[in-house]
Amino acid sequence: MTRDRDVAIVGRPNVGKSALFNRIAGRRVAIVHDQPGITRDRISTEAEADGKKFRVWDTGGIVGSGETELRDEVRASAERAIEESALVLLVVDAQEGLTPMDRDLARFLRRQNKPILLVVNKIDHPKHEPNSAEFAELGFGNMFSISAAHGRNVGPLLSEIVRLLPGEPEEPTLEAAAAVKIAIVGRPNAGKSSLINALLRDRRTLVNEVPGTTRDSVDIECERDGRRYVLIDTAGMRARSKHSSSVEVFSVMRAEKSIERADVCVLVVDLAEGVKAQDRRIAALIQKARKPCIIVLNKWDLVRPVRKEREAMEQFVASARAELFFIAYAPILAMSARTGEHAERIFKEITKIGRAAHAHIGTGKLNRLLHAAFAANPPPMVGTRRLKLFYATQAGDDGHRAIPPPEFVLFANSPRLATDPFRRFLESKIREAEPYVGLPIVLTFRPRTETR
Repeated sequence: MTRDRDVAIVGRPNVGKSALFNRIAGRRVAIVHDQPGITRDRISTEAEADGKKFRVWDTGGIVGSGETELRDEVRASAERAIEESALVLLVVDAQEGLTPMDRDLARFLRRQNKPILLVVNKIDHPKHEPNSAEFAELGFGNMFSISAAHGRNVGPLLSEIVRLLPGEPEEPTLEAAAAVKIAIVGRPNAGKSSLINALLRDRRTLVNEVPGTTRDSVDIECERDGRRYVLIDTAGMRARSKHSSSVEVFSVMRAEKSIERADVCVLVVDLAEGVKAQDRRIAALIQKARKPCIIVLNKWDLVRPVRKEREAMEQFVASARAELFFIAYAPILAMSARTGEHAERIFKEITKIGRAAHAHIGTGKLNRLLHAAFAANPPPMVGTRRLKLFYATQAGDDGHRAIPPPEFVLFANSPRLATDPFRRFLESKIREAEPYVGLPIVLTFRPRTETR
């Protein structure tokens, strides 16, 4: 189905599609690198020009390089973006000149009966302008000579894009800012893209057995039961010593940033392999970022026993809980992304976590609970001093996060006296009063002079 305000960027590999995508978006969304075939998935973002909004799609090189087994999937994904878009930008490389691939793609696009703008990229200087002349052979009336890397002549292209698109719809589209952002993270080949496809019931992201298929962090908007979500599919995260290229290093950096900007993190673990050291490292990143979390044990279909399924699932969950004990607040789900079994439970858990985020412990109850904890298990001496609690309260929601973790402010004689083990002890006591499932508890200590 065509989306009236969607624009697809297509072209053979390494002509600068992602650079143009980032230029239109006004920020770096897609990875830009001189290695062909970097973009495999369809990546989209909201853009605006001349006061009008539209959605732009970056696609993989539609007729080109990359691993052989990925080519058909990359092409199919790009063709789907063309089919669903109202306008197509065909990007070519002025430095390399007109190629047979460009001609083949131009013939394919003409059969789609869509408005097409020919974008001759890498015209970085006026003296390069003659390089664009040969592309007139492709027969497209609207041709723009630009430099996506430097922004040269991109303004007139944007004006033509919004001129050709229909008026903005009266009904608002999904807005990423109002949605719950869910980062899907994990080791390579754990099934992150398969999980997103199961949640979307669509082949939006590429699913392939080559580890590292997803190199960008891909934002995909969806709506479920009236609630808006943005699913962030991230590159598989391996230990830094195992990064095979600069592209992979950048991908992992992007995945780490995805954790930072997410409202909820879904850590996908390969159940067939069990919890590995890198799973623990990723869980530690989530914990350090103080993010709500769900742990998904994927590939249940590969390990399901013939008998006593429930007991086996409980054992797998218990084993994972023991390995990831330090992020005990995260619920653990066993499921199969490939078959879609139990995938819907993720949205249900996120709904529960969202409700739990608004749970409040009254000030009186909180102070009685914490003073009792201090009395039953006094904090350790730090040098010649011991942490002393005067007063505690639960901080209010600042309204900036879709799912805010509960924060408690403790006024004490000296915040530096609060050791990590004692913080964890106080957190466990708070959870006895209110579980806050899926949510980290933030304890903020503030100094206060004791009055006599």
